Amino acid sequence: MSVSDHVIVVGGGVVGACTAYYLACQGRPVTVLERDQVCAIGGGTYANAGLLTPGDVFPLASPGALGKGMKWLFDATSPFYIAPRLDPALLRWLALFARNCREAPMRAGMPVQRALNRTSADLWAEIAAAADVDFGYHQNGWLRLFTTGEGLAAAAEEVAQAASLGVDGEVLDAGRVRELVPGATDAVIGGVMYREDGHTIPNRAVEAVARLAAERGAEFRAQTEVLDVETSGRRVTRLITSRGAIAVDGSVVLAAGAWSPPLGRRLRLDLPIQGAKGYSVTVARPEGLAELPLYNGEGYVAITPMGDRLRFAGTLELAGLDLSIRWRRVAAIRRGAGQVLAGAAEWEPLEIWRGLRPCTPDGLPMIGRSPRHDNLVVAAGHCMLGLSMGPVTGKLVAQIIAGDQPAIDLTPLRIDRFPLL
Repeated sequence: MSVSDHVIVVGGGVVGACTAYYLACQGRPVTVLERDQVCAIGGGTYANAGLLTPGDVFPLASPGALGKGMKWLFDATSPFYIAPRLDPALLRWLALFARNCREAPMRAGMPVQRALNRTSADLWAEIAAAADVDFGYHQNGWLRLFTTGEGLAAAAEEVAQAASLGVDGEVLDAGRVRELVPGATDAVIGGVMYREDGHTIPNRAVEAVARLAAERGAEFRAQTEVLDVETSGRRVTRLITSRGAIAVDGSVVLAAGAWSPPLGRRLRLDLPIQGAKGYSVTVARPEGLAELPLYNGEGYVAITPMGDRLRFAGTLELAGLDLSIRWRRVAAIRRGAGQVLAGAAEWEPLEIWRGLRPCTPDGLPMIGRSPRHDNLVVAAGHCMLGLSMGPVTGKLVAQIIAGDQPAIDLTPLRIDRFPLL
């Protein structure tokens, strides 16, 4: 291939690594620039819940999310919290989020999210088979637990809605739940099993994909932050990095997660993405706990087995690019785990983490060519589903750059879909 086929990927998270892998599989020269390290600790993937969720068809923006969110917004211990600040970008994001928290936009987004997650689940299985390392990949389903009749009834309605899109979900009574989870608390009255879902150890999974990409010729440059971008006409021509300038002879992929908007502004692109901080607490895995991820469906805390460890993860905190820890939120995650798994709230933490997930106002990612640049593709804004959607995003970007017909209709994911308010 000629020098014009060279692709520079900005961002070494799960989306950047998967993009590099599928481009390298085409035989293209690829360079990944990462401001920190592959699967950086402060990004959205490093120590997240590790869930792969083809059964998750409900975008972040939904009527239920808006109703709950209004009650939670300024409660620092709630599942959805906004750190008070005067920020025009945040205010616009909230206005767009409210516009998308309606039945019609949610219904339009459901099949899109299903297609992305379902396709990506198959690609994760292929990656696991190709990798020469064990990164904890399992496809054993995902069990959501409930402690109130109201919560279980709402979950049952979601199962029925998701079934129309081919999702394999089942409502379980308390007896069946305890067969699967003997350690469930007495408060648990039932659950919902999504059988297609899986889980992995997220940082190991991203590192495995990056290794596969490197074996096929991709180059990863850590500690190389893109500070500025130069253009000429409709082309990106140069990237100014913390380690010097890099001429652009081919294409650029912007896959910098929550750090994409600042670079977008340099390119006159409107990328309404907010960094949504998530937290996790990792403990030693108790004996007898099955290889089955759990979820407190009313406390919004995931409980994922990862080898000899167990991870509690959750919360969504809109705080810009602030990576400080709010300890009340860490305590809330531990309490949420203990509500459905006996004793979990008291287990000693081995690791406490927080990272920024890149959230769009409609809950769907932004994937496609820049409307202003012929050689720039954007792949960002995956909310809490970056790990789940990483492979399909990488494959779609490779198809876009190759000029092939994308496997999934990208119209709902276009970069310029959000109106100016």
